[in-house]
Amino acid sequence: MLADRKNMSRLSRMFRDRNGNFAIMTALMLPAALFTVGMTVDFLYALDVKTEVQTGIDAATLAASSAMLSTDKTYTTTQAEAEGKQLLLAQLNRSLAKFGNKTLASDLEKNTTIKVVETEDPSGTVYTATGTTRIAFPVSPFTRLFTGEAITIQSYGTSQSVKPQKTGLSMYLVLDRSGSMSFVTEEKNDTKSKCENYTSSSWPNNDTSISGCRIRKIEALKAAAGSLFASFNAIDPNKDLVRVGAIAYTHDPYTAQAPEWGTAKAKTYVDALPYKPEGGTDASKVMKTAYEALKSTNNKESSEHAKKGNSTFKRFILLMTDGEMTGYSNQWNSALDSATRTVCTDAKKDGITIYSVAFMAPQKGKEMLSFCASGSSSYYEATNMQSLIAAFKDIANNAMQSSVRLTN
Repeated sequence: MLADRKNMSRLSRMFRDRNGNFAIMTALMLPAALFTVGMTVDFLYALDVKTEVQTGIDAATLAASSAMLSTDKTYTTTQAEAEGKQLLLAQLNRSLAKFGNKTLASDLEKNTTIKVVETEDPSGTVYTATGTTRIAFPVSPFTRLFTGEAITIQSYGTSQSVKPQKTGLSMYLVLDRSGSMSFVTEEKNDTKSKCENYTSSSWPNNDTSISGCRIRKIEALKAAAGSLFASFNAIDPNKDLVRVGAIAYTHDPYTAQAPEWGTAKAKTYVDALPYKPEGGTDASKVMKTAYEALKSTNNKESSEHAKKGNSTFKRFILLMTDGEMTGYSNQWNSALDSATRTVCTDAKKDGITIYSVAFMAPQKGKEMLSFCASGSSSYYEATNMQSLIAAFKDIANNAMQSSVRLTN
């Protein structure tokens, strides 16, 4: 009992004695302080490394997806993946060198993956690059008591690049230049003071009952074609989306202007049509020419569009007449009418869209053109120059809306 009292007294004196407390407190607190400082430094370094790694993986996936859009070099997905990984390794090896640990580079090499996947959607070809990387960041001895030898830092990144789908068009103009295209319209021609005005009742002589000068149907056709060409030029200034050809006909076909990029050659062809056309009407042969040039088994157009990077293209025929199928006569010819309809049917079955325009045409002509059109919205009746111009412009706009897609 006495011994217990002595021990308690000694303990009491020890705790009241202030001379050695600092040493005791230091001994107790120093490990905790060192651990706190060490762990703080380790985690600050780890956060810094995490930022570097995340920045690197983001840059790597962006590089991999962007490589697929390169215009300087054609990449496979495997090559793009390799380029993205090399960029990451080069960037992180430099930035992580300041941490003085050589094992980080080998960790990056082994534990980095870049993957590029190619998919198709309505917007075009989508290249999605995903990347993961993982490194073991070594820590101080004190931190190891709680975390082990290292802190695992893992980052994930993704990037998408889209190659817009380029869809072009090929259009063949099939245009009437028969004698009736010399006939006048209702519009006055104020640019001329002297001219001959032809009508169905006066042909081939001047109709003296008409005063002043009137615009001829052939002039109206040239103006209408000009509006179509202007619309195409506006949407395709680089001449890599639109191909246009043209062929004129009477009772015989004329030499065709095969489809070419842009509208220049087709415009030159149309502008060269005579001011006073002559001849009968038969569209069957020229429709055959247009169909043969555009049909799906003819690789010419698909090859030309592929050269310009157009993944797809659509095909159109614009058939215009102001008459009916007469051949070299003034009487409707059912055989020629039927032959033209047959070609129209074949073209439509092959996926070619036919726009048809009846320009001040008789009933038989309207019926054939209505049959040839791909639908009611593809058939036009024009009664004067302004409505003909409007029809051609509408055809251009409709064709472009259904096919042409621009790259941005």
